[in-house]
Amino acid sequence: MLSHEKLEFIEEMGLSLAHQGLPRMAGRLLGALLIADPPEQSAEELAQTLKASRGSISTMTRMLEAPGLIERVSKPGDRRVYYRNKPDAWYQSAKTRVTQLATMRRLAEKGLSLIEGSDADVRRGLKDMHDFYVFWENEMPKVLDRWKHERT
Repeated sequence: MLSHEKLEFIEEMGLSLAHQGLPRMAGRLLGALLIADPPEQSAEELAQTLKASRGSISTMTRMLEAPGLIERVSKPGDRRVYYRNKPDAWYQSAKTRVTQLATMRRLAEKGLSLIEGSDADVRRGLKDMHDFYVFWENEMPKVLDRWKHERT
């Protein structure tokens, strides 16, 4: 049985990720894995901890595996699949976002070309978007390199 504080942490993770656009259950599952002891948990154990259905656990583990926040692991002699938070997940997730930054910059450029010659006030939203993504597309790799360097 988890302590009140650990259950509260799990709920806070759920709410936090829900505010970022993910299902609350995905955040709860990630929170549970971040504090799990042992770190590897089966779907059955996660369902029991979170008082959730196996179907919900299955859906949420796939959702969290896709961006690399959690991973599947196996144990010798055990046919069950286990999940754990993935080492270096936050760094890898941020690296993936660099690609998304480029996509958004290109969309802003496409939008700007569609309204070329328009009044500056009309172009303002796309110009701000473009400048924002150009900045972060340039800066994010440097920040990530610095993070990686400081961690080693």
